Formats: sequence, C-alpha cells, structure tokens
Amino acid sequence: MAFGKLSDDGGGQPQSEINMIPLIDVMLVLLIVFMITAPLLSNAVKVDLPQASSTPEEVKNDDIKLAMKVGGELFWSGEAISREELEIRLVNAAKQQPVPELHIHADRNLDYGKVADIMALSSRSGVSKIAFVSEPAGE
Repeated sequence: MAFGKLSDDGGGQPQSEINMIPLIDVMLVLLIVFMITAPLLSNAVKVDLPQASSTPEEVKNDDIKLAMKVGGELFWSGEAISREELEIRLVNAAKQQPVPELHIHADRNLDYGKVADIMALSSRSGVSKIAFVSEPAGE
C-alpha cells in the first residue's frame, strides 16, 4: 500500500495503478448511509384527504356544535360552558343512539394542543366522530 520509495535508487517512474481502497471505503460508507435513511424517507403517513365540494354538508339537528376561541373559551351550541361541563355533556351525548358527531368550530389562531386535548376528551367520553368546520375561502 506504499506509494513510493524514500530512497532514490533510480526508477523514478510514477505509480501506474490507482489505489482503490479509499474509493471502496467511501462507497461502503455511502451505501450504509443510504440503507439507513431510505426507509425513513419512504415511511410517510398515509392520509385520506377530503375532496372539496361546492355544496355544503347537510347538518343534522342532533350534531354537537362546539366552538373554541383563542382564550380557551368553549361554547356548546352558542352557550358558554366550562371544560368539566363539556366532559359531562360529551358522556351524556355518547349514550344517545346513534352517537352524534362533534363539529369543532376552532378559531384560526387557536393553539393546536388545545384542539387535540378536546379531541382526546371527546374520544375518551365515547364521541368518536369528529369533524372540523371551516368557512369557504371566498367568504
């Protein structure tokens, strides 16, 4: 693996073959890096995205309309309620047949953690059908 001699006994010819060992080492390191990162890149979360429609969804009278403001205020069909009252009402709603849907009207600037907390509370209470309500872009 020596590149040349230290003594000058003549010769003086350049080395005529390429040392492949460093190239192979780099190639193997890159191969290992790609083998580790390739499964991470292809492991995407598959989400069934909704299709936009030109007609509004039909709202049933027994659906739960829950509005959430930035300050943390909760409104059940326009009536201000506390988190404890919300939990009680969700448990009572889960006992109905069929179980009503929860329509969440969340303020645009609301922290997503609060929305996720209400979704978890709803799921624990037994109301598992949750929908997010938004306004069309033109309004």
